[in-house]
Amino acid sequence: MLCQFTVKNYKSIRDEVTFDMQATAISEHEDRVIRDIDGELYLPVSVIYGPNGGGKSNVLEALHTLASKVLRPLCAACDKNDCNYKVRKIPVETFAFSEESKNEPTEFEVFFRTQLAEYRYILKIKKDEVVYESLDRIKLETGRRSALFTRSSAEVGLKGVFGKFKISDELSATLPLLSYLGITYKKNEIVNDVLDWFEDSIDFLNYGNPYQELRTAVAKSEKIKDLVLNMIREMDLDIEDFRIEERDNERIEVYTKHVVDGYSAEITLSEESSGTKKIFGLLPFIAKSLVYGTTLIIDELDAKIHPLLLRNIIERFTDLNINRKGGQLIFTSHDLSTMNSEMFRRDEIWFVAKGRSQNSKLYSLVEFKNDKGETVRKDARFDKQYLEGKYGADPYLRKIIDWGALNG
Repeated sequence: MLCQFTVKNYKSIRDEVTFDMQATAISEHEDRVIRDIDGELYLPVSVIYGPNGGGKSNVLEALHTLASKVLRPLCAACDKNDCNYKVRKIPVETFAFSEESKNEPTEFEVFFRTQLAEYRYILKIKKDEVVYESLDRIKLETGRRSALFTRSSAEVGLKGVFGKFKISDELSATLPLLSYLGITYKKNEIVNDVLDWFEDSIDFLNYGNPYQELRTAVAKSEKIKDLVLNMIREMDLDIEDFRIEERDNERIEVYTKHVVDGYSAEITLSEESSGTKKIFGLLPFIAKSLVYGTTLIIDELDAKIHPLLLRNIIERFTDLNINRKGGQLIFTSHDLSTMNSEMFRRDEIWFVAKGRSQNSKLYSLVEFKNDKGETVRKDARFDKQYLEGKYGADPYLRKIIDWGALNG
């Protein structure tokens, strides 16, 4: 489960911004929050709105870049076929419109939870080299907090249960210590717990190879395929079944089965409509998230999808009778048909837009205040007020409206 993510000096994000999946103390839809074993409350969905070029995608891409930085060295040393597509190097790009920012590190901080613990991982990168790194954990059963390691340019400090580990004197400056531990001490329970979250408990769509990702998701479980087929039938896509055929050079072809007037025929997924291809590519990951309780991150989920289908997907995550394992859906969108108090809590709606210096700002609807200091009512017409530009991130403007602390 993703708890919170903070990033600074990444692409259009100059100043520190924090994206939070912790539920705030508000009264709407209290039956739709995820309660963990220690009583902490988390959100099953969050959506980011904002103008084109405002930086919505960069917030999600920053988290993907962090995960890639951790996983890439492990995947490079892995002999699994489904690891190959993760080896692609993603550069860590700083804020471009400031000489000062170019010479400062990019900073990432993520809080996440597994079945065993809550972890806080910090990674600071400057010109592809690690300048600072740390890992802490809190045991969920006892609430006990402990540091596991810290690393600076000058030294590495292994603490607690990691104190017995040995680190090479020639540890590369470009290699995260977390990745090194994953390669060297991969059988350690805590190391595995942390890296399994990065590898298996969070999925990013539109940032990798969708066909490879599709094969990987479906191959993990027959239960996932069955759930995908059930969702396809519920969505009335006229697809009775599908199969994946392996080709040379690790290529695959996806075939969909249709039955028309009693006649059965197969066509390739490439022959389907663009909307069907989009839905078909999404469903294995939606099913995986619901079955296993993973976090699913999708850029422009609403693109090429009918608003009713988008609503159907969101409701699967907010209905905890369906989403029993605490799966999370985080996505960017321009669709306003779902921007309302029926679909979302105020803390599930986020906005991104740019300030005067081309720097992206991120803030949630629940924390937004207008120039009179007034918060947004829970029964407000969110879509109408957004179109009127009342939330700062005007959908028709690239720059943020000049309202006090939102600018900079």
